Amino acid sequence: MPGLGHNGGPTLNPVLQPFWLAANNERGEPIRNRVLYGGRASSKSWDAAGFAIFLACNIKIRVLCARQFQNKIEESVYALLKVQIERFGLQEQFRILDNRIVHKRTGSEFLFYGLWRHISEIKSLEGIDICWLEEAHAVTEDQWKVLEPTIRKEGSQFWIIFNPQLSTDFAWRRFVVNPPPGTIVRGINYNENPFLSTTMLAVIAAAAAEDEEEFNHIYLGVPRDDDDAVVIKRSWVMSAVDAHTKLGIEVSGRKRLGFDVADDGPDRNALVLAHGPLAMWSDLWKGGEDELLKSATRAWNVAVEHEAELMFDSIGVGAGVGGKINELNGMREHQAARRYVNHMGFNAGGAVHRPDDIYARSHPPRTNKDMFSNIKAQAWWGVADRLRNVHNAIRGFGEDGVRTDSFDQSEMIFIDGGMPNLSKIIDELCTPKRDFDGAGKVKVESKKDLAKPNRVGGPRPSPNLADAFIMAYGPGQAAIQMHPDALKMAMGRR
Repeated sequence: MPGLGHNGGPTLNPVLQPFWLAANNERGEPIRNRVLYGGRASSKSWDAAGFAIFLACNIKIRVLCARQFQNKIEESVYALLKVQIERFGLQEQFRILDNRIVHKRTGSEFLFYGLWRHISEIKSLEGIDICWLEEAHAVTEDQWKVLEPTIRKEGSQFWIIFNPQLSTDFAWRRFVVNPPPGTIVRGINYNENPFLSTTMLAVIAAAAAEDEEEFNHIYLGVPRDDDDAVVIKRSWVMSAVDAHTKLGIEVSGRKRLGFDVADDGPDRNALVLAHGPLAMWSDLWKGGEDELLKSATRAWNVAVEHEAELMFDSIGVGAGVGGKINELNGMREHQAARRYVNHMGFNAGGAVHRPDDIYARSHPPRTNKDMFSNIKAQAWWGVADRLRNVHNAIRGFGEDGVRTDSFDQSEMIFIDGGMPNLSKIIDELCTPKRDFDGAGKVKVESKKDLAKPNRVGGPRPSPNLADAFIMAYGPGQAAIQMHPDALKMAMGRR
């Protein structure tokens, strides 16, 4: 029988005994989710397999062992369970079949599924006591929405085990940063694993000496803030939060309101208000069917309140926004009160701004038209450059050790720390990856590609707030001047 502590024979990690045996979490809630995360060589999966075998030998349980991708049984925890069965000398108690493991006396059963190809089959499974999610960092929000109600037997649990990858991953945000009720969370690393060999300890020590940041990620379970494939790195955005205060800069400049337009469907309408380099406010709401004009009016009211120019998505459902803004500007009562909004449409697929200018960060030098596939890409790269400048300014030095004192406000973007929807804005800005068109010009990962279920890092919803943010800082903004006298002429009211 597997031992839970030191007893002279094979045993599990004693430091995890309270984690496995706890019936309630620290808030006194019955445990639904056991979350075990950390770096490599920490005994997480090893211990989970051992405890699962311990339970299977003593009570009848049905365990669903799932991971994101499993093209063959060897890619599952099947092999790890076999090793633990043999380690504890329990081979005679189990039938180890080609695709499942069964305890002969208790009837306990282990099933193995890949989420990616078999999520619909998992929905039909009944009587699952434990759903063990291995390498759970890859589990997506949509998959969790399927799994959570599927594992519905009284007293059933999830075992969620993973090495953290990115701080933007769903598993990290959902189960570590903001765990749901009924969750017990335990971080563990190699320094709590009493079974490591001297060889492995030497490997870890060498890793620590060679690259501290990489060591922290791999062996201490610290999630990366940055994905090198994305357009905007999280560290740049985090540096920008309240950076104007840290740098002693009094912001000034035009006020602009970015408006990402949506109608019915899963998308949301989003507004982001900027004052010069400072992103200071946002709003996010669901627009019902045929409510485009209502949403445009909402945006117009915010623009009037803050005396801001309005930049809106002018393609697709947003094509009618300009006309609605003109209509509102032209109403007699608005003209009398001098309430009107200067505005400009943003066509993401349109031509780049100043096409023959050299893009400053291109090596070797390339013109804007040779560098960027469209103005959307140019806008995202422009925001990335300005956020990087802030990151360097906060650190005091830029690339190659050059001081950053000479940055102008127009070369930086700051984010108000009290801004509504801040966490969501940060996540969305740091999600889209770099892409390239057929001519080798850079572009931004499309909404369609973001939503693909096989996307590396998992599918992501449409970045409505990020798109509104980008529009507020887009290149070549010269809003249409809608003076009341010009409006009267346009409306035929001389």
